[in-house]
Amino acid sequence: MRQSARIDPTRTALLLVDLQEEQRPGQPYGVAGFETVLANARKLLAAARERSLPVFHAAYRRDFDIVPPRPFEPLSTGGRPTFSDKSDPLTAICHEVAPQPGELVIHKNDASAFADGSLTRALDEARTEWLFIAGVWTEACVAASTRDAMAQGRRVILVKDACGSGTVAMHQVATLNIANRLYGGMIAETAGALALMTGEPVETWTPERPVPIFFHLSDAADHYERL
Repeated sequence: MRQSARIDPTRTALLLVDLQEEQRPGQPYGVAGFETVLANARKLLAAARERSLPVFHAAYRRDFDIVPPRPFEPLSTGGRPTFSDKSDPLTAICHEVAPQPGELVIHKNDASAFADGSLTRALDEARTEWLFIAGVWTEACVAASTRDAMAQGRRVILVKDACGSGTVAMHQVATLNIANRLYGGMIAETAGALALMTGEPVETWTPERPVPIFFHLSDAADHYERL
């Protein structure tokens, strides 16, 4: 349901997930509407920096020296990762949202930004209660990071128009699935997220019970717009 919410900006941080060159249109794993996702993520990043909020960047970079190939993991003909190979320059974080000195960059071998423990330690040190999450792909690394944040007692603010996936439909359905179990958190758009960072009250969407949204392929887009 939609309701007015306010958060404590001093207990807040921003996590940007996998905003990498390989996600641009034209790449094998290009994200639909990626330029809009990047533009909105850049607004969040600028606002967080202006307010000296902790900022964290996660980038998927498959490194077999750290985590060997898993059972059934797809490999290229040369035995290398099929995507996000650590040697591929396309794993670089996009220049629009490039990290600045002092901002933690997590090079991850798994979907969740919490996989290696470094993000957990940094959030604990910052006494973070509220975590803004933006990035790609919504059903994969964004969802996994959201679940792990919640499991640690963080309250997630998913910025829906700063996230994306391979298609619009994939993103919308993934967002609805996250929303259905976003206990203690909320869904916001970029404009609302920017206002929340300043401590202003904003109308956001939060689940009033488990699985409040029963959707079908025919009405998923309508439910998404109401978030």
